[in-house]
Amino acid sequence: MSGKRKIQKKGLRISHVFVVLLVIYLVTVMNHQRQLMNSLEEKREVLESEIVRLEDKIGDLNDQIEKSGTLEFVERIARDELGMVKPREIIYIDKSSPEYNKDSVFDKDK
Repeated sequence: MSGKRKIQKKGLRISHVFVVLLVIYLVTVMNHQRQLMNSLEEKREVLESEIVRLEDKIGDLNDQIEKSGTLEFVERIARDELGMVKPREIIYIDKSSPEYNKDSVFDKDK
């Protein structure tokens, strides 16, 4: 009978070790999953803010598309990007301005 008691005690010890190892494994897996969820949540928040920013940009672009046929829009593009002026209009250039660049003023004429 004493032989059975030793076997039962060893079996009990092995099962305790197994349970402890299982608990440690489960805790580490849950901790890893929590870290992963936090990381994914941060990425989701960044992407949602990017979506909002892009939707605003799309709205601005749609407004520009609607206004692109107006005379004011065409005039602004002609003045700003093409350097065109109205007839009998005189443009004054402030040479003391830090933005003044002699070469860039005359490049538009080419």
